[in-house]
Amino acid sequence: MSDNTTSTGQAPSRNIGLDLLRVTEAAALAAGRWIGSGKYLETHQAATEAVIHALNEVEMDGYIVIGEEGRLGRSSLLSSGARVGMGQGPEVDVVVDPIDGTKLVVRGYPGAISVVAVAPRGAIWSPYPAVYIDKIVVDREAAAALVPEVMDAPAAWTLALIARVKGKSVRDLDVVVLDRPRHGDLIEEVRTTGAHVWLRQADAEGALLAATVGTNVDVVMGIGGASEAVLAACAVKALGGGMLARLAPQNHAEQAALMEAGLDTRRIWTVDEMVQGNDVFVAATGITRSDLLHEVDFHGQKAQLHSLLIRAKTGTRRFVQTEQSIG
Repeated sequence: MSDNTTSTGQAPSRNIGLDLLRVTEAAALAAGRWIGSGKYLETHQAATEAVIHALNEVEMDGYIVIGEEGRLGRSSLLSSGARVGMGQGPEVDVVVDPIDGTKLVVRGYPGAISVVAVAPRGAIWSPYPAVYIDKIVVDREAAAALVPEVMDAPAAWTLALIARVKGKSVRDLDVVVLDRPRHGDLIEEVRTTGAHVWLRQADAEGALLAATVGTNVDVVMGIGGASEAVLAACAVKALGGGMLARLAPQNHAEQAALMEAGLDTRRIWTVDEMVQGNDVFVAATGITRSDLLHEVDFHGQKAQLHSLLIRAKTGTRRFVQTEQSIG
């Protein structure tokens, strides 16, 4: 989706949600066998292959709007512009992360999930070839606080706005930030306000929690992967939350690539600009234990999986527990 493009694809069938759950469940089953293995490439490859196989069994003509190739430094069948699905059925945009938190999986740490989102063709913003995006995510109660100025304001100012609309003290806010060297100054700013800082190794779960009313996360702040930001936008849209985002090139090469593609690095995007319409489905399955979903659990010839399915059009949020036979 470019700056001026509107959605032109068909709305996905309401039954596509179960198909998407099968996609994230397949990734969780594949990745679950590698928990604590220390083998990053093998783990990511196993989950990616499982996702590709599952997506290609879905009756849709899918288009990957943004992949992880820029950040990972290698291409795959899930790279930007790839076609997925059976090639028939509704024309849809697809964003998928086989494992959000591969390092968490291979180290046996909590917080890794698999996520996929689908919307009609042209509905989801494609920031390709962006690698990183700066974002702020909140739930619907705090969405009114996300005025464009917060993207450049000190953290204290932004958190004061969010606290005011949520009826809380700043020191009672829970703020999720990716634990990366680039966020050193941001982390110190947030700590200075007295708010609680929760450092995470992965993006998706924090965005889902921040966009959901009543969780222990009030806001996600900082720079993360481009594909993860677009996935977050789909989840925020489906949950009715608020989000602002801006391209955040981390070096001259990334900046040059964005300029060549005609992308404005100064523009601030709202969630409604990143994801048009409400025919959006988001599915997620737990791989390792998280605040949102239980981990995949193997018992002999069976596995227990815990998933979340969100449909924006109906405002439904379903938690699904699956028992699956395995070979």
